[in-house]
Amino acid sequence: MGDKVYFFDTTLRDGEQSPGASMNTAEKLRIATQLETLGVDIIEAGFPAASEGDFDAVKQIADNMEKSIVCGLARALPNDIKICAEAIKGAKHPRIHTFVSTSDIHLEHQMQKSQGEVLEIARESVKLAKSFCNDVEFSAMDASRTDPDYLCRVFEAAIDAGAGTINIPDTVGYAIPEEFSQLVKHIIKNTPNIDKAIISVHCHNDLGLATANTLAAINAGARQAEVTINGIGERAGNTSLEEVVMSLTTRPNFFPLTTNINTKNIYSISRLVSMITGIIVQPNKAIVGANAFAHEAGIHQDGILKNPMTYEIMRPETIGLNTNKLVLGKHSGRHALKSHLLDMGYNLSDEELNIVFKQFKALADKKKNLLDEDIEAIVTEGILRTTDVFRLEYLHVTSGTTVSPTANVGLSINERPVEGTDSGNGPIDAAFNCIAKLTRTQSDLLRFSVSALTGGTDAQGEVTVRLREKGLTTLGRGADADIIIASAKAYINGLNRLDYLKAHPVKYKV
Repeated sequence: MGDKVYFFDTTLRDGEQSPGASMNTAEKLRIATQLETLGVDIIEAGFPAASEGDFDAVKQIADNMEKSIVCGLARALPNDIKICAEAIKGAKHPRIHTFVSTSDIHLEHQMQKSQGEVLEIARESVKLAKSFCNDVEFSAMDASRTDPDYLCRVFEAAIDAGAGTINIPDTVGYAIPEEFSQLVKHIIKNTPNIDKAIISVHCHNDLGLATANTLAAINAGARQAEVTINGIGERAGNTSLEEVVMSLTTRPNFFPLTTNINTKNIYSISRLVSMITGIIVQPNKAIVGANAFAHEAGIHQDGILKNPMTYEIMRPETIGLNTNKLVLGKHSGRHALKSHLLDMGYNLSDEELNIVFKQFKALADKKKNLLDEDIEAIVTEGILRTTDVFRLEYLHVTSGTTVSPTANVGLSINERPVEGTDSGNGPIDAAFNCIAKLTRTQSDLLRFSVSALTGGTDAQGEVTVRLREKGLTTLGRGADADIIIASAKAYINGLNRLDYLKAHPVKYKV
């Protein structure tokens, strides 16, 4: 048992299973690049057998990462494992992560197999994965509800077959910290060859205990934490990377352990994931929420002014939240913008920089000072959505107390220009009606929310929508100094995500 904790980030796989949080390949590659900059040890890039889109994303990430291990997920099935091996073969540091259910309830109702049969499946799947890739991880799905002694036998077989990492998932978020800690200790004590593998834990947040369970497991001897940025994921989400990292960093007296994470990149990647997925970080979210370092009570403010550590156990700067941000404006040049983008973790090509610089100048004419959030929005809008099927070219609206709200919209659909006019209950409703008519889509608007990216009356508005069509649900996001334009961008972004989901149907979901 070493003194280093490895971080296995599954934002691009389990995190994408958040309702509506589908990402295209370019978006996944951008996040993966930032994860590597953050210092993540292992990036679980996706589930290659699930769809052609997932296969392509995993392959692109595998081909482009320099330092991080790139991992693909595969069920304990020969075809899944072979497809996964093909997707990650270009990685400098590839890993195959294979899994099978082990709890009695899963064996009876999902697998319809005996414990002996599943143990043999685990052994053979790891053996096959090992024939393609030297680095293999094995997960016993629903481990927290599995008989502990049987779990030890399964892990022993997996390690004998070549697994270098064994993962203990709390798949349904059922565990309690003390109980989970005891399970890890039991596995260490009763698995004869456990010294040949790293113990990993993958916790879900159904009871709000994912971080607590992960920390309890680390304290008991686990040395790999499976996490996501902002804790996004299936149902109530996964263990939050930023919460575990900052717990280890803030309490070294309790956790005398090291990590490879550069904490100063936490806030920027939190924002990036939020902007790409459209999942807004709740204001009171630990570490990265808008209120995490805000103090309203008078006694707290007084203490902070005298000594920040009176009411702050962490400094904002440690996660990259610098209150003295460089402010750019319309007189800032291309070099200043490029330098600032590099500081933010965006290493853009000359072509990409030209696109961003043009949009930067356009926004700077409307808004006096541009902050990091504004620039992130430009990068997201200008770089990650250049291959969209639907693109907004122009929007004109008429609205008021004595006129019927009307919208005139110009779109590009697969590079073909179209335009039209429609009305509605208000300017946004009119714009949405017109866009739906032009795109010939029939999605239902399930949610519409508006927030400001920064302070001030000239702040960019950030709009998030949730759309549903023919059983598919997705999120759309748009930002602009004009809230009506931001709304149209969000709606179009949602339609593009729906189009992507239709073109890349998921065959399997785990």
